[in-house]
This record gives sequence, C-alpha cells and structure tokens, in this order.
Amino acid sequence: MSSAGQTQLLAETPGFVFGSSPAIRSLNEAASEIARTDIPVLIVGESGTGKDAYARLIHRLSPRHDAYFYKVNCAASDLNQLASQLRPAERHFASMDTPGTIYLDNLQELDTTAQRILLSFLPEEENRDSGDGLPVRLISSTAINLEPEVEAGRFRRELFFRLNGACLRLPSLRDRVQDVPALAEYFLNKYSHTLKKSAPPLTGEAIHSLSALSWPGNIRELENLVRKMVVFGDIRLAMKDFEYSRTIKPSFSLPAQVTSLKVAARAASVKAERDLILQALERTHWNRKRAARELQISYKSLLYKIKQIGVSKDQHEN
Repeated sequence: MSSAGQTQLLAETPGFVFGSSPAIRSLNEAASEIARTDIPVLIVGESGTGKDAYARLIHRLSPRHDAYFYKVNCAASDLNQLASQLRPAERHFASMDTPGTIYLDNLQELDTTAQRILLSFLPEEENRDSGDGLPVRLISSTAINLEPEVEAGRFRRELFFRLNGACLRLPSLRDRVQDVPALAEYFLNKYSHTLKKSAPPLTGEAIHSLSALSWPGNIRELENLVRKMVVFGDIRLAMKDFEYSRTIKPSFSLPAQVTSLKVAARAASVKAERDLILQALERTHWNRKRAARELQISYKSLLYKIKQIGVSKDQHEN
C-alpha cells in the first residue's frame, strides 16, 4: 500500500484510533511504519485503550491486508484450547500464498505451561524464512508491562523477545484528554446511527465535565457513557447516572442486634477480605490470575471469592 493510501486509511480509521493529541499522532505514525514490515509487534496498554483497534489497523496497513486476521484470546484459552486454535491456524496459513496475521490478545493471561506451548509454534529468529513454525505476522497485546513478569520468572524470557520485535505503548485516555471532545462526538454519531435516535448536542459544559474525569476504563468507559447519552436523549441525565454509578460503594453494616464479639470480628474479616480482593483487582486491571498471585491464593479460590462477594468487571467499570 502506498504512503498516501496509508495516510488516508489512518484518517478513515474510527475515532478511538485517530486523534489529534501529540501522543496519538506519534503512535499512528509508528503504527504506519511498523505495519510495512513483518516484524512481530507487542501492543501494551490499559484495558479500554484500543489494543484491538491497533492490531487490526496494523494488519490493514500491511502487505497482508487482503489475507486473514485470526484472533486468539489468551484469557479464554487453557492449555488445550491454545494448541487447538494454533494448529488449524498453522495449517490454514501455510496453504495461503500470502499468509495473514495472528493476533494474540491478553498475552499476560498465559501461564508458564501455555507459554511453552505457544513458543513451540514460533520459528527461531534465524529460521523465520525457512518455513518452520507459523508463517504469519504476529501481533500480541498485554494490559500490563511484561518486563517485571519476565524478571520474576512468570513470563518466559525467550517468548517475550520473540514477540516483542517492536512495541507500541498506548496512552491512557487521561494522558490524551484533548482527544475527549472528538471521541465523544464520534461515539455520539455512531450510536445515533446504530440506535436510530437523535444525538443530544455536546455542550461546552459537557465537554468540560468529560475532560475533567480520570477515565480508569479509558475509551471503553467514555464510549459506554456516550451511548447512555444517546439512549437517554439527555446529556445531563446520562452524566448524573454515570456519576451515581461511580460513587456507589459496597455497603457494609453489622446486624442490628449483634451482641457477640466473635460475630462482629467475623463480619469485619469478611469486609477486609472483600476490600483486599477489590483493591488487587483494581491494581491489576482485573487480571484475575495476577491478582490471585498478589493475594497468594489459587486462581480457582479467587474466582470463588469474586462470585461470593457478588461483583463483576462490567459492574466495576460501569
């Protein structure tokens, strides 16, 4: 694809990729240059920053743009599922004149055994053109920096270097607040069209309020709010609903007639455990495997406790 064609494609890419802030302009230029090569790409960014969008953008700007884009969600893949997804992909791409792209999403979720399985599918750097291993463009994404995981022995060093040919670090929305008005307008137009409803006008007061928020859920959180604006047909009403959902905290109170110190201690212990779990999930951006390691409990135990306290990632973000 020509340089002019790439520039045009960037301009036509949905608003969550295209922006006017220096950070996003620099990122788009880097993505455009990297896309022309076959080098493996590692995309790093918090949840909701647009990692999927950039993976697809790199594929669309690459010489492989007419070939297949195959996504593997590592968070949903256990050991057997990972191999079962990669083996047919290996056969499929090997039969193509121009092999496509495999996108490994949520790379941080793979345990060390699954990492070994994935590594077995990748060609050695010196054998990349020999036909051994997956004959594809590899793009991976992670919600956390993997360097500390490598140093701690939780992520295989060789796999990290095989996948990290070039690294794109996506800025959080709070680091590109000048893009918030344009993104909000984009999502207003998008949901006005898909929901077949008139979008309320984005006032200066609304833009000021949106730009002042910290956006822990990043672009996904902004998109959810703007969708509510279109659904409600009223920006102020949507903002009030949004602010209310943010201020809700899990209520905790002792039973009205507690007379036993043991009962009170048990209730306080339950609250403390709940708070620790929620804090660990927040720190790890709801990476439950990493949260379990921080809490020094098994992954299954954490899943059981999350179910017990009755919270979900969607409830937490929205």
